[in-house]
Amino acid sequence: MRIRKLILRFIVVGFLFLAIGLVLPEELAMPVVGASSNDWSDQTFWYEPWGSSGVHKGIDIFGQQNTSVIAATGGLVLYSGELSKGGNVVAILGPKWRLHYYAHLQARTVTTGRWVWGSSQIGTLGSSGNAAGKPPHLHYSILSVIPLPWKSTTDTQGWKRMFYLDPGEKLT
Repeated sequence: MRIRKLILRFIVVGFLFLAIGLVLPEELAMPVVGASSNDWSDQTFWYEPWGSSGVHKGIDIFGQQNTSVIAATGGLVLYSGELSKGGNVVAILGPKWRLHYYAHLQARTVTTGRWVWGSSQIGTLGSSGNAAGKPPHLHYSILSVIPLPWKSTTDTQGWKRMFYLDPGEKLT
């Protein structure tokens, strides 16, 4: 009987935690300070072919080297480190159970496990990872932890679209 109550409490708390994440408001700020919608091409989200990734699952926001990059929304920094393709990257879990992925940073100014508020500086614009030798830019992706099956298509890797949102639509 005691184990049943613990399991029931765990389920209730888990459901409440999930529900709170879904109802939190999501207001996105431009992640590159001073940038506007003129600093990226609205044709790059899900553009193909795109190197070894096949399709481009985000947008590239261009600017001057070392320009401040800020959190588009508040959340928990799940990862701050280096990846081969992304170079210096930061991944933040924000409202609506969405993961905000910032890549090609010159430098990172946050650490894994830290809470950041929207518009807090998380790094600086650069060209790390597979962007080496290219103009400084931020690769910005938004991934939904909860699948959105209606977004799936028959395009190349179209089934993965249920996990990706077009940041350009969210920022404009």
